[in-house]
Amino acid sequence: MAVPEGLFVLEGRPTAQLIADQLREQIIQGTFRPGQQINESAVASQLRTSRGPLREALQRLCQEGLLVSHRNRGVFVTELSTADIREIYEVRESVELAASNTLMDAGQEQIQDTCQVLKEVIRDMAKQVAASNWQEIARLDMQFHTSFVSGTGNTRLIRIYETLAAESRMCILNLEVSYPRLDVLVQEHQNLLDLLEAGDRTGLQQAVKRHLQKAVEDLTATREDREITA
Repeated sequence: MAVPEGLFVLEGRPTAQLIADQLREQIIQGTFRPGQQINESAVASQLRTSRGPLREALQRLCQEGLLVSHRNRGVFVTELSTADIREIYEVRESVELAASNTLMDAGQEQIQDTCQVLKEVIRDMAKQVAASNWQEIARLDMQFHTSFVSGTGNTRLIRIYETLAAESRMCILNLEVSYPRLDVLVQEHQNLLDLLEAGDRTGLQQAVKRHLQKAVEDLTATREDREITA
């Protein structure tokens, strides 16, 4: 099997973490498709690395849930089901609600610093919506939520959320869906930002729940429609 185009070539001495980071992005972007087997020999050749670091990287991605290893068969890209989508977004909701509480307790300076980052993401998102750049919209959507959680400074929350963010982008891109409510995407994120900036804890938590629950409805409805027409 040929290696999909778009893989980076490692510079300098490769490490398992660097390989994992690059493969993760390619999986998220759909270079490797759900259910596709990862050809170790081809990928190692493309990245100009040995099998040892590559296998360690693949193991990391298996632990993150992006890949699955089948005994005597090999390593494959995870295929996300409707149940997987619901689980991912359920955990995302828990983490983002915890993040909102942490931010509200952190003080005005930390809130303002986080809001400044979120404003820049929303500005970029509006540009990509206007250009109908689907891949960039999906990336910026998750960048907003990742920045929101990162604003807490809680390293464990951030680490948990990194995997959820990767899986969420897979939900969006690899299921080949588009935002059915693209016209309100920027507005919804602006609302989250406004509530955070205003210090409205209750309003922010309610908005986070609505935003993520609606995303699940959109993704699962699209997935179910595809299964019916298949």
